[in-house]
Amino acid sequence: MMVVEALVAPAVEAGVNVGADVAISALDKLAYWKNLKRHYKELIKEAKNLWALRDSIKAEISKNRRSRDTTKWIAEVEMKASEVRELENKYHNRKNHTWGFRFRIDLSKDMAMECKQIHSLWEAGIRLRGEFDAELPDPVIGIPAPRMEHNSSRHKVVEELVNSLDDTEISSIGIWGIVGIGKTAIMQNLNNHKGIAKMFSMVIWVTVSKDWSIGSLQHQIMRRLKLNVGSSETENAEIISEELKEKKCLILFDDVCHYIELVRIIGVVHDNQKCKVVLASRDQGLCKEMDVDEIINVKPLSNAEAFDMFKGIVGKHIYSPGIKPMAELVLRECGGLPLLIDKLAKAFRRMRGDIQLWKGGRGSLRNWMNMEGMDEVLEVLKFCYECLDSDAKKDCFLYSALYPEECEIYVHYLLECWRVEGFIDDGQLVLKHLLDFSLLESSGNKKSVKMNKVLRKMALKLLSRTEDSKFLAKPREGLHKPPNPEEWKQVSRISLMDNELSSLPETLDCCDLLTLLLQKNKNLITIPELFFTSMRNLRVLDLHGTGIRSLPSSLRSLICLKGLYLNSCINLVELPTDIDGLKQLEVLDIRGTRLSLFQIRSLTCLKLLRISLSNFDMGSQTQNQSGTVTSFVSLEDFSVDIDSSLQWWEGIGNLIVEEVATLKKLTSLRFCFPTVDCLELFVMTNPVWKIFFERTESTWEDFSFTFRFAVGHHSITCFQILESFDDPNYNCLKFINCEGANRVISKVLAKTQAFGLINHKGVSTLSDFHTENMSNLIICSIEGCNEIESIIDGTRITEGVLEYLQHLQIKNILKLESIWKGPVHAGSLTRLRTLTIVKCPQLKKIFSNGLIQQLSKLEDLRVENCDQIEEIVTKLENDGLESDQLTRLKTLTLLYLPKLRLICADDSLQWRALQRIEISLCHLLNSLPFNYFNATKLRHIKG
Repeated sequence: MMVVEALVAPAVEAGVNVGADVAISALDKLAYWKNLKRHYKELIKEAKNLWALRDSIKAEISKNRRSRDTTKWIAEVEMKASEVRELENKYHNRKNHTWGFRFRIDLSKDMAMECKQIHSLWEAGIRLRGEFDAELPDPVIGIPAPRMEHNSSRHKVVEELVNSLDDTEISSIGIWGIVGIGKTAIMQNLNNHKGIAKMFSMVIWVTVSKDWSIGSLQHQIMRRLKLNVGSSETENAEIISEELKEKKCLILFDDVCHYIELVRIIGVVHDNQKCKVVLASRDQGLCKEMDVDEIINVKPLSNAEAFDMFKGIVGKHIYSPGIKPMAELVLRECGGLPLLIDKLAKAFRRMRGDIQLWKGGRGSLRNWMNMEGMDEVLEVLKFCYECLDSDAKKDCFLYSALYPEECEIYVHYLLECWRVEGFIDDGQLVLKHLLDFSLLESSGNKKSVKMNKVLRKMALKLLSRTEDSKFLAKPREGLHKPPNPEEWKQVSRISLMDNELSSLPETLDCCDLLTLLLQKNKNLITIPELFFTSMRNLRVLDLHGTGIRSLPSSLRSLICLKGLYLNSCINLVELPTDIDGLKQLEVLDIRGTRLSLFQIRSLTCLKLLRISLSNFDMGSQTQNQSGTVTSFVSLEDFSVDIDSSLQWWEGIGNLIVEEVATLKKLTSLRFCFPTVDCLELFVMTNPVWKIFFERTESTWEDFSFTFRFAVGHHSITCFQILESFDDPNYNCLKFINCEGANRVISKVLAKTQAFGLINHKGVSTLSDFHTENMSNLIICSIEGCNEIESIIDGTRITEGVLEYLQHLQIKNILKLESIWKGPVHAGSLTRLRTLTIVKCPQLKKIFSNGLIQQLSKLEDLRVENCDQIEEIVTKLENDGLESDQLTRLKTLTLLYLPKLRLICADDSLQWRALQRIEISLCHLLNSLPFNYFNATKLRHIKG
């Protein structure tokens, strides 16, 4: 009662009416007084909930995405935190205060009110977070994308991209190809791929426009992430980096035309192993410049794929009478470009299968197609041409249009034509640029290039608009008669190659002509005597593969001629006697002709000469031919092909080698040495080779002397054994039917990138040639060396060897027992990508003595016709074998292995990159060590 009296006494003393209201107020005060501790606990509980919600929202909603309401709410929460701390301090410091009843009531009441306010803030925070969750960017935004047939080439590119993105060692990929090839369609399908949605928590699409800037790309990314834009590019990069931190994110950059410094766009995300990038560009060089981990080339559609795409757009009308053959004619002109196929198919669909509409129009299907579809596409392709940054590059590209569409053009030949035409001195960089821009396509063996037919149409259209460089290009058009003389006038370059011409005009007026290509006209037997009279400015003349027997006397008029190609003119036996008037002739090819070297001895200004062995024309005229080679004092590039028996060559070869060794300006030599002694004679006496050998560059790219040497008694087939296996730019050494390990072999090997050892005797291992001299070796092929028992003898070395070897081919070695004998030193074979083993009947183990630990880069393994092999990966022979030993292996081929029981003893190995396996006639092999978990990319199994 004393407490109640104390609570109501002041009101009574003041004469205030203390009716019902006073009684209720008194009860409330009593409750506050009694429930101070409870109010404190409730306050702390609500405050902790609010602080947790605040921390959660601050973590989930970065400051760059927070709305004004969210920012205001966080500020209010911070103010409440200060108020709660103050109340908490009062509560804990009560012993230091003189406590009156009123103070206790006020503190309890303040805590109760604060608790309600904090709860209201918590509810507001819950609403804000709900609104934020609704505004979060979707993990993937679907993009309208063209449908891709399952197992089509473009579908396979998408699947390859998905597989590569799942590789922990790959963080960036570049896809490249010509404009209109379908790169954007591939990127769109990649964006929509279900596997990508499972793999990444965020997929961001960025279109790189022609007039792009760092800020514009950042704004695209920030809009996608719903981020507030900062005040500068640097701040934006920091904002993006912070947002993507720890997120598993994929960024797709489409249509990249120029180098993009990603760190300036998205900050330091490249340090985030979870963030990956795919870029699409028409420029392969750009992909390399941006240092992507993997590059994928998008090729034109095959004929079948092109028709399927066309049919899918046209629909049922494709089966209307007479339409299908017409459609196939259209597709021939499309060059496999989806962009052009799409446009023409849509136009075709509008005609609803009316064959008369197609036959009508402007007279022909081709004219109709040019009018309706080609012009627009050519304008798109023209952009690539205009991006070439020099007139020389544009000239080189246009020059390539002289050759038939899809025609394989030998690289060395094209570069020579560019050079003698005066476009550029060193064409390798220009060629690389054209290849990188997809303006030319490379063959698989890197020895030839070709131009897509649609690009060729563009080039010819551009040429038709120029006045200063007119082309007359009618290659492979089935011509039986040459164009009339009027068409030859004021033309700078003419191509009539690969036709059915049997005659040429008697006289012409073509003083502006610089290039004349008449090759592969097999019916052309005679050239009129005065034919060349007016061609005083001609620089390139190609007559190879024609039926000519002689050249006319007017050849002497070609005083500016620099390149003359007569190779494969099998009937050519005679040249004019006064060819010494060709003072500027630098390039001459007489391979496969019946000409004698003696007939061209007066051409002392030649820099490049290609001949066949038969052109030496030895035998009865040996004495007359002596000294012929030494007359070519300016020769820099000398190539001798084998086209006849070598029996006479063995007897006289040393005399020719002596002459070749005197050439002081020689920088490139393709030559067959009949014996090792002849090779040694050249190596020891040629002054250029001596300088070359003494050079100490650490990289083979810097070598000034290039060579392709064959040594020994062998056939034409043996000489060509590495032709399809090596790079034409590699220094190549082949030993065939020789014996022993002569010291000169080791000396030349020190400068060799591609080495072939065929039917060699007197060695038991490659180590006999001193593997320390093979540090530059990239390709090695060993075949038919039946005394070899091991490829490398590890007991004879003390450090890693063959560090740069990428391809190893072993065939028909009857006594081979092991690839590697003895200890394997660290660094050995660490760059090996392909390993092929065929017909080695005594070989029992492949990866013995821990060899497998060195092969982290191996991509292709082929084992065939090896009777004794029982297991591919033998754990007992590879101590400490870990699960990630063959993570780069993509292809595994096992054929005709009668004793093979196991690939690996269990499924502990991770076959992360394995995509294709082929197994045939391995009858004891009953199980495979691959499953859904350890071979996630495996798509093809062939048995």
